[in-house]
Amino acid sequence: MAARAYWQGQIRLALVSIPVEIYSAVKSGAKISFNQIHEPSGQRVHYEKVVPGIGPIDRDEIIKGYEVSKGNYVLLDEDEIESVKIESKKTLDLVQFVEAHEIDPLYFEKPYYIAPADDLAEEAFVVLRDSLRQAKKIALGQLSVRGREQLVAIKPCGKGLLMETLRYADEVRAGQSFFREIGEDKPAKELLDLAKALIDQKTAPFDASSFKDRYADALMQLIEKKAKSKSGKTIIEEAEEPGGGKSNVIDLMAALKKSVGGKEEKPAPKKAAPRKTAASKSSATKEAEEKPAASSGRTRKRA
Repeated sequence: MAARAYWQGQIRLALVSIPVEIYSAVKSGAKISFNQIHEPSGQRVHYEKVVPGIGPIDRDEIIKGYEVSKGNYVLLDEDEIESVKIESKKTLDLVQFVEAHEIDPLYFEKPYYIAPADDLAEEAFVVLRDSLRQAKKIALGQLSVRGREQLVAIKPCGKGLLMETLRYADEVRAGQSFFREIGEDKPAKELLDLAKALIDQKTAPFDASSFKDRYADALMQLIEKKAKSKSGKTIIEEAEEPGGGKSNVIDLMAALKKSVGGKEEKPAPKKAAPRKTAASKSSATKEAEEKPAASSGRTRKRA
């Protein structure tokens, strides 16, 4: 089944307009989702719209409200909301170009692929793609779709272009408030060297296919096993806890050395003093008797 375009229109750069089609780059139905079921009957649970003290109500009695203070709402009907919606335009104007590193990853939200709408649009499309690549820049614009205006960033992606919707500034929390309690102390150089050595060891090109959602795989296996089971009994899948239940208190230096493949330094065991045998004792006594007494430094004259 061919993918359905999220948006069709023109990307405009000054006086140049490029007919394009935009497609979602992610699959919304990839994750496992559940329905709530009434166990005795096996029927799906549905929800009624209710008002405290009144009970179930009809859908046509419901309007939208914005809470301005506790329990106080500004009520808006659909016509009022529709009157301020942004008209869905068929043109996406590229209004600014920035360095890739200037956009914090916090602002990126959802990716989309952009492809030329037809053969006639391909030449201008390729010029835009390659000029962005050579300039190492990202294009910014605002896309009007479904009554909303989204800030978007566009950059080269293989033979095509990638568009990512961006969050607006008021949608992103400032991170420094969460880091306020972290001290200013610098780590020891040896710890940093070991950590960097570990990073170097594990550095490799990114390959998303090498990472699997182990929970989703195990959950699907459980669902398939339960579907084939005729007993209806609960099936509990046992999983080992990582770390083997060991204490979280660790020696950071020893852990880093072990991680990079070095051996943990241990103090050398003290050698036990050799035990003297009876024969060696008597030999030592005899040597002491035969050895002349040490001189005190002066020679005593005979009378």
